Amino acid sequence: MILVICAVAAVLRDFARDGVDVVAVGIGPVEAALGTLRALAVKPYRLAVNAGIGGAFAGRATVGDAVAVTDERYVDLGREDGAEIRLPGGLTLESTCSADRIALEQFRAQAPAMEFGPAITSATFTTTAARAAALAARYGPVAESMEGFAVLRAAAAAGVAAVELRGISNLVGDPAGSGWDFRAGSAAAVRALEALLDAVKGEG
Repeated sequence: MILVICAVAAVLRDFARDGVDVVAVGIGPVEAALGTLRALAVKPYRLAVNAGIGGAFAGRATVGDAVAVTDERYVDLGREDGAEIRLPGGLTLESTCSADRIALEQFRAQAPAMEFGPAITSATFTTTAARAAALAARYGPVAESMEGFAVLRAAAAAGVAAVELRGISNLVGDPAGSGWDFRAGSAAAVRALEALLDAVKGEG
């Protein structure tokens, strides 16, 4: 079985496939992490997929595109200036994680035109050009979401391989020029999910 995690059911309303469970966990990193862990505790899954909409950074993708995320960073965790936080006992903040490399390579072989790249998770929806520019310069992401890191991190904690897909619904920054289109983002997410499942079927 494969588990598909989305924030809200409406994003994947046009998707259904045998052998795949779709669970809507809510919006934001906390709800996403809790919902993912709850779903993974119900039954054994060989793969978890976070499929949803997200914003693209200018020049990396556009509305209606789909992105396969390679690595995630939770940008709200840590110091504002990016400096290291020294914690007792050698503890470190877990602010980055990666998608399953095997599943990504299978997907890349079957969908060479798909955009692959890093993304960021933020509990704050970016609404200014200044913040969008700062995030782009600091992290070099393709896309921004509110759940990606949480789902990948929760799956890793549960020992389940995970992949993240984003259908682009807007450009990151000022909403007035974002080109917001929920339907286009949703359709792109569904297309990418179907393609990924075709690529990994029968594996594992």
